[in-house]
Amino acid sequence: MDSPHAHFVRCPRRLAIALAVLAVLVIAVVLGLRVATQQLQSRLVQTLGPRASIGEISAGWTGIEVRALRIQAPPGWPAADELRAERVRVAPDLRSLFGGPWRVASVTVEGGYVSMLRTRDGRMRLLPSLLEDKRSEAKIEQPPAEPNKPLLEIASVKLRDASLAFFDASVRQPAHAMRLEQLKLDAGPFVLPALDQAIQIELEGLFKGSRQQDGTLNISGELTPTTRDASLHAKFKGVDLIALQPYLVKVSEAGIKRGTLDLDVRANVDKNKLHAPGQLSLIGLELNSSGGVLGTFAGVPRQAVLAAMSDKGRIDIKFTLDGRLDDPSFSLNESLATRIASGLAESLGVSVSGVVKGVEGVVKGLFGK
Repeated sequence: MDSPHAHFVRCPRRLAIALAVLAVLVIAVVLGLRVATQQLQSRLVQTLGPRASIGEISAGWTGIEVRALRIQAPPGWPAADELRAERVRVAPDLRSLFGGPWRVASVTVEGGYVSMLRTRDGRMRLLPSLLEDKRSEAKIEQPPAEPNKPLLEIASVKLRDASLAFFDASVRQPAHAMRLEQLKLDAGPFVLPALDQAIQIELEGLFKGSRQQDGTLNISGELTPTTRDASLHAKFKGVDLIALQPYLVKVSEAGIKRGTLDLDVRANVDKNKLHAPGQLSLIGLELNSSGGVLGTFAGVPRQAVLAAMSDKGRIDIKFTLDGRLDDPSFSLNESLATRIASGLAESLGVSVSGVVKGVEGVVKGLFGK
């Protein structure tokens, strides 16, 4: 039998060995994390393209953090960058360790910025380095995936203090610029690549005005990208009409001196059938003095608009959109223009035919050709 003295001597020795093993494991984990982050940074830069840069990437027990992410814009783009993000945090879901699809608990983007461009012919362009430059790579044959098998699940995507710059070259040269700021988004879950589950969305932010107060926007509800089923409530309040002037005023018409726009729409899509009641309001609209008695505003007689504003201080237009999204003859832009025109004509007591032509130009400008 070992003496108490011998047992006392072996205990510190075992403790020292255990601590040494633990230290080796910690060093191995730290070195492994460093190598993994270096490989991940290289892979991210390769995936994002040659115009991308990453300031720093680090991995810890709670996830991965990317700092100073930037994708520079290509030549001819109206902004310096396509995309920026001060910080991107990716938190894994530990259930991924036990099999099944890769799961991400959350992706949080802080201080994000993205720019969009509508070209002269009305084509929308977003992140060309990712969505356009990669098209040739997408043609490379990939091993077939199991049908309906999710490859990645992201429980939540969050944007904090983000901004969106929208440039529209279809209405003005150089491109007319509009900006959304202080955007806050909570959305999820995302089941990739199918995207066949309903995604909950909560979005709010500011619509920057030109000289007047900033407007607000709120979008909430859910949508399923694959089926296009949706139940969304969109509200725009106090949007500066001067910022929207290129869509409202033709070259030959009097410009806007001041005014704001409110828009409230509840859109429901079930099995490709759209039903969307809403209301659009023009508030405190004042026009510049040019134009004369026979002048127009958005194709509407100027005097009728001014009379309505003088009487009530606002024009409220109710409309309802109905149609099938899978019907080739259904045009959301034309339907919206017609519905708004009918409501505007009823409010002002003027001919519908003239109003339809004017409002149709506004709607197509705002929502595309």
